[in-house]
Amino acid sequence: MLPARRRAAIQAHAETARAAGLEAQVEQLTEAVTAHAEVDQAIGVVVAVGGLSPAEAWDVLREISMRSNVKLRLVALRLVAWPRTQELDPVIRAELQHQLDLRGAQTGSGAAPEPQ
Repeated sequence: MLPARRRAAIQAHAETARAAGLEAQVEQLTEAVTAHAEVDQAIGVVVAVGGLSPAEAWDVLREISMRSNVKLRLVALRLVAWPRTQELDPVIRAELQHQLDLRGAQTGSGAAPEPQ
């Protein structure tokens, strides 16, 4: 049997490791919630711009990400910033227009619409 001090040290080390693991998990979950909110906002932009349903807008975001080789979260951040900055990466803009055209979205012009 281990001496009491040794057992206490082992237990303290185990609790410290568990606390560190829980802190890392909380950080990951916080980031996931933030990313989810950003994607939800981007879905709203696509819904507003293209007159699509949220499910269709989600498909558009996924396709833009895959076809442009840009992470979904970054596509979402750029789309959410677009109405404020009036700038959208040309690759994302072209793919957005392509995806809206494929779905027969009502954009009112031949180019990716400008945000209102």
